[in-house]
Amino acid sequence: MPRGKTWPSEYRTFKDHLSGAEITQLTNYKGHTHHLYFTNPGWYDGGRRMLIASDRDNRSNLCSLELATGEITQLTDLEPDQVTSFLATTVNPVRDEAYFFSPNGVMALDLSTMELRQLCDLPEGFRRSMVNCTADGKYVCAGIFEDLSDRIRIDYGHGYVGFPETCEAKPESRILRLGTDGSGAEVIWQEQCWIGHVNTSPTQPNVLTFCHEGPWHMVDNRIWGMDITECKPWKIRPCTQEGERVGHEYWYADGETLGFHGSYPDGRGFFGKIRYDNTDRVEVDFPHETGHIHSNDISIVVGDARPYIRMWKWTGETFDGPRVLAEHRSSMYQQIVHAHPRFTPDGSKVVYTSDVSGYGNVYLAEVPEFESLPPVPES
Repeated sequence: MPRGKTWPSEYRTFKDHLSGAEITQLTNYKGHTHHLYFTNPGWYDGGRRMLIASDRDNRSNLCSLELATGEITQLTDLEPDQVTSFLATTVNPVRDEAYFFSPNGVMALDLSTMELRQLCDLPEGFRRSMVNCTADGKYVCAGIFEDLSDRIRIDYGHGYVGFPETCEAKPESRILRLGTDGSGAEVIWQEQCWIGHVNTSPTQPNVLTFCHEGPWHMVDNRIWGMDITECKPWKIRPCTQEGERVGHEYWYADGETLGFHGSYPDGRGFFGKIRYDNTDRVEVDFPHETGHIHSNDISIVVGDARPYIRMWKWTGETFDGPRVLAEHRSSMYQQIVHAHPRFTPDGSKVVYTSDVSGYGNVYLAEVPEFESLPPVPES
């Protein structure tokens, strides 16, 4: 169906049966719909709209969800072979434009006019990882890596097939800097190691992080920082003991601090935060299942370990919790139906995806007082 097609509100509001929190199911269609990856905020138009990806009329396209009315507007009109994955889509923070991977390049989408333009071609023989826009809106930073599917069975999006094998093979990887004005692309970092999760700071235009991708125990160092003008990476939260695991790094709203979690060689879990220049590290014991985690700062953290959307509150020394915000019960079999919870910019709600209905749909949970939430039931 053509771009510009609209669907009326599909909202359904209910109380979570455990927490009593008000949940609004934002989409309800017999095809998967999901929000963007938890490191990529999808709100735009001053927070009045949210970007989602939806399978409708036998096509996958980007759509705009008007939060006040629930109306859904199709923004792209792509054939099945024109899309790789919309999870990695990013929104320009200074104007209503979004960027996503096509099979041949990186596309720019004007969210008002729905016009598409191609920012760059991608070299043959490379797979796509993540795109993120710089805080000043001038550049898109994109990660790509060598396609090893001719020698490794690969299906990362459906059960991480080939994940450890790709890590071990150390594919050639590149980070590209693309001018959002169409001025072209430049390789700003290249190495013989699998690079993933290129995440730009939401406030520092020159700073990004990336990771050495793979099972956390297999990588030499997970989190790296880089100034995109100097193009010299540095380690962030380097492991000091064999067997340490670190991952799920994300930016706080201040654009200077990163949150992460992991485990020590003896199996004890920890939650931490650190400044992007590898200073001001704080780490506390965190003996809980987390899944993907997100927070706007250290005060309250959300995670998606099955089957609940879980929350923890910082006490000044440790974390109280986990407590249940919602029972998501998503299968998480494929990447697009991972819950990937993320706070709204004001922290009042949490957006997540679940296929509990049989299809992936997007949900928005009101965040009540933390103390009113029940503890996670013992399994």
